[in-house]
Amino acid sequence: MKQFLRRVLPGLACLAFAAVSAPQGGEAAPKGFLETIRRHAMLASTSPGNGDLNPYAIYLVPQDMGSLKKDEVLITNFNNVNNLQGTGTTIVAYSPVTKNIRLFASAPANLAACPGGIGFTTALTVLKAGWVIVGSTPSKDGTTGTKGDGCLLVFDANGKFATAWKGPDITGPWGNIASIDNGDTATLFISMAAAGLPSPYVLDPATHYPPILHNATVMRFNLHVPPGKPPVLDRQSIIATGFAGRADRDNFLFGPTGLALDSDGTLYVTDGYDEEVTAIDDAVNRTTPVTRQNDAVGRIITRGQLLNWPLAMIWVPGHHLLVANGRNGQVVEIDPVAKKQLYAQWVDNDQAQQPPGNGDLFGLAMTPDNRGFYYVEDDMNTLNVALP
Repeated sequence: MKQFLRRVLPGLACLAFAAVSAPQGGEAAPKGFLETIRRHAMLASTSPGNGDLNPYAIYLVPQDMGSLKKDEVLITNFNNVNNLQGTGTTIVAYSPVTKNIRLFASAPANLAACPGGIGFTTALTVLKAGWVIVGSTPSKDGTTGTKGDGCLLVFDANGKFATAWKGPDITGPWGNIASIDNGDTATLFISMAAAGLPSPYVLDPATHYPPILHNATVMRFNLHVPPGKPPVLDRQSIIATGFAGRADRDNFLFGPTGLALDSDGTLYVTDGYDEEVTAIDDAVNRTTPVTRQNDAVGRIITRGQLLNWPLAMIWVPGHHLLVANGRNGQVVEIDPVAKKQLYAQWVDNDQAQQPPGNGDLFGLAMTPDNRGFYYVEDDMNTLNVALP
């Protein structure tokens, strides 16, 4: 995200309770998850020995496997030591037992299976069968002017590279991976946000900003996992197309980022540039993609208001969605059934950015007890936790 760096020492630092706010309106919002969150703590630095920066994805390890232990937290880095976006090559693991971060996996900056190099994004998941899948949207100079199409990489549970998937529709794996994992089979949903984006210095003469393209997609990947062998990609399908994408000098790109799958097969997606959350119906089985109509892809759940470049998205208690804002340091709670935004809470009120926390948030993940959530501050290169 933002090319901004301040170094901090790892440790535990409790922050003051951040006030909860609700959208303007005459009717009081119902009680939600964020009302219970009152403490924030910095857990550890996410920068490994090679100096990679800019933590993006967060994912909890579901069970002991290889060198990974249940409830460890995996985090990807998007920048290298020179703070160039799209050049981070590492996944680190935080242990809630030892309170330490260690390097879990790394990839060479140039890998034949991945067009354009390596830049690990917020596309990350861990399969029950012991395989870690991560998305790469790479760059040579930290901008979309030199981006490659990227790929999806597969590591074993000891951090050893196993295989990679690429193809004409894999154009910048970007957002959270939503998944159905049956052990020997799995279905993954991943957004592709980089197709056709030019350099951020290429400007639309009418707006004087980089042009807005509507090429971003959400893809479904159907896998099978042979015993003791890496997962095999059986089928890949575009299930939604037409999301807004735009190059950006400071934030690399704007595109669909948060994906959350409901039990009825509905896939919720954050459309960052259009500042909305939409729903893709029957995402698990649909055979034709949802296309852009009336300035949205899928059913609009909510837009604007407290949303301010919505990024990562997760389920929280109450069957609500929690979304991280990219343009300020707030997270927003949404009731997708009522189609209402309930609350926003400041989890990063850093005054060095305007507005506070601008460009600092990205990945989200629930704590194992489902009472709090992990988040990253990518200007500080830290993993943080929010607790009751």
